Amino acid sequence: MKIIAIGMNYASHNKEQGHVIVNKEPIIFMKPDSAILKDSKPFFIPDFSNEVHYETEVVVRISRLGKNIASRFAHRYYDAVTVGIDFTARDLQRKFREEGGPWELCKGFDSSAAIGTFVPVEQFPDVQQLNFHLDIDDQTVQQGYTADMLFCIDDIIAYVSRFVTLKIGDLLFTGTPVGVGPVSVGQHLQGYLEKEKLLDFYIR
Repeated sequence: MKIIAIGMNYASHNKEQGHVIVNKEPIIFMKPDSAILKDSKPFFIPDFSNEVHYETEVVVRISRLGKNIASRFAHRYYDAVTVGIDFTARDLQRKFREEGGPWELCKGFDSSAAIGTFVPVEQFPDVQQLNFHLDIDDQTVQQGYTADMLFCIDDIIAYVSRFVTLKIGDLLFTGTPVGVGPVSVGQHLQGYLEKEKLLDFYIR
C-alpha cells in the first residue's frame, strides 16, 4: 500500500503558512508504508527534529484498483474514512525549501502518518460535509470542515489516478485546515470525525 497526501488544500492553512499562490491543481506528495502509525500506538518524537507539527486530516481508504478515474465515478473507489495526523518536521521542511530541494524526508519519516479507526462512508450522507477536529489534552486545537477543501475528494482521486494507479488499501490524506502546531512529550491526542472519536494516542 501507499500513502498519497495533499498539500495546501485549505485556504485558511495556506494563509497560516504564508502561501499566497492559488493552486490550479492539487499538490501531491507521498509517504512510505513505514510511516503508518495505528492501533493507538504512541508517536515518538524523532531525534532529527526540534519542531514536529501535527496536521489533522480526513483520510480516505481506497477500495478498488483504478487508473484514469473520472471524477464522477471516483466515489466508487473508496469505502471508508477516518481522522489522521500528517506529522511534519517543520524545521527540516523550512531547511529543505530554502535549499530548493525535495522535502519528502520532513513528511515521510517513520510513524509520521497516524490513522484512526476507519468507518464506512455510508455512515455519512456526504463526505464533503464532514466536521473534524483534534483535541490535545482535552482542549480543541484544530477544527476543519471538508466542504472548505480547495479540491474535493473525488477530484483529487481523478487527478492522482492520471499519474499513479490506485490500489486496494491505499490511503489518501486530504489536507489540513488552519491550526497546525507543535507536539511535545506527554501530550494526549484525540481526533474526531463529527462527534465520533476515531483517533487516540500519546506523544512520547
